[in-house]
Amino acid sequence: MLDELKAKNKLWSRTKTEVDPDFFRRLENQQSPEYLWIGCSDSRVPANEIVGLDPGELFVHRNVANLAPPQDANYLSVLQFAVDVMKVKHIMVVGHYGCGGVRAAVDGKRRGLVDHWLHPIRETYAAHRAELEGLDAEKDRWDRLCELNVIRQVQNVATDVFVQDAWTRGAPLSVHGWCYRLSNGLIQDLNVTVSNPAEVDAVLLA
Repeated sequence: MLDELKAKNKLWSRTKTEVDPDFFRRLENQQSPEYLWIGCSDSRVPANEIVGLDPGELFVHRNVANLAPPQDANYLSVLQFAVDVMKVKHIMVVGHYGCGGVRAAVDGKRRGLVDHWLHPIRETYAAHRAELEGLDAEKDRWDRLCELNVIRQVQNVATDVFVQDAWTRGAPLSVHGWCYRLSNGLIQDLNVTVSNPAEVDAVLLA
């Protein structure tokens, strides 16, 4: 049933080798990315491809609605490995406009376990209800909530002990908040970069 995918894999491998004969040998020996991408699981948001990086150049963690919850062992394990072992220099929290997970968090429908996962987004909506409900168009409210969710996750990452300890050690580490637009393939920098503990307060949400 998956013969087409396996055939595409062979073509991809052959194409990579034709362009760069040592590509896979280098990957086999080590990975040394400078970037950690915390993004949404949405199939329309391929992390490496969006920023034009090859395998081995971007460490990736993805989940529904690009959350960085301080109680999630999966996310925390990725964060610690990226910061303490691979010594990444940049952590990008990347949401995307039109995120189905963000909409599902606040549309009032019940979906099961994912409702618990998306609860932080409902908290963000409640904290910014006046701003969001002051926007006339539903699309504008949805897009702004996608941005606010990214900013909230930047806050979570920047206040985590792994990141805080890295800064204490003098590690060159920055946390960034981006939103990707499906309609044109471009990234919007939300200008909430945090590079040291003193800058955290600038992105704290009420």
